[in-house]
Amino acid sequence: MDKVNVLGVNFDNKTFDQFQNEFVKRLNDHESTFIVTANPEIVMAANENPEFMKILQQDADYITADGIGIVKAAKMLGEPLPERVTGYDLFLWFMKIANERGLRVYLIGAKPEVIHAVQAKIAKNYKNINLVGAEDGYFRQDLNLIAHRIAKAQPDMVFAALGFPKQEKLLAILRRNLTPAIMMGVGGSFDVFSGQVKRAPEIFQKTHLEWFYRLITNPTRFKRMMVLPKFVVRVHQFKRGNK
Repeated sequence: MDKVNVLGVNFDNKTFDQFQNEFVKRLNDHESTFIVTANPEIVMAANENPEFMKILQQDADYITADGIGIVKAAKMLGEPLPERVTGYDLFLWFMKIANERGLRVYLIGAKPEVIHAVQAKIAKNYKNINLVGAEDGYFRQDLNLIAHRIAKAQPDMVFAALGFPKQEKLLAILRRNLTPAIMMGVGGSFDVFSGQVKRAPEIFQKTHLEWFYRLITNPTRFKRMMVLPKFVVRVHQFKRGNK
């Protein structure tokens, strides 16, 4: 089965290695490629926002399971996914590929101090990357104007850290215009990549408790975390409705 449906969102039934193989091929062929890394928050938001759901269903080329909650939900629905494929891990891998090949990369999103720290890290550790754009997420221009500016820079890769659904709306515009680049929304990845925010220790990653680490280190996320029990209830309802 190529796709696994979780509350209307079709996740690609692939391992991290399989995604890598496909992305490299599309990169080599200069194919316009829009990747969404979706967690339970994104799935629930799409269920409440028809425009966002349409982007996920019609514009995204790939949707990965960014969160153990998605993997468990798929198993609960009888259509298991092989593994979690996080946006941050994909972002790090793409940056490695971009550095090895000297690719053109465009970054947009996060706070000014964060994007500046990202630029500094790339200049130090990814010297072969051609950074053709790096701007924070505090712009007021229309997304179509932003998309035009990005396309004009002719990037090989575009990473947007604007939070959902804004980052997906921007990348969907680029995808509809057939911008020949790998394009992915990365949420808070710039914060972690820059060192402004620490990623959960490996023990939390291996036990799939990164969400808990983020909660105890940043209690203001509690309200956002309340979507998780709602997600579980909705999955149970979805399962019963499809029996």
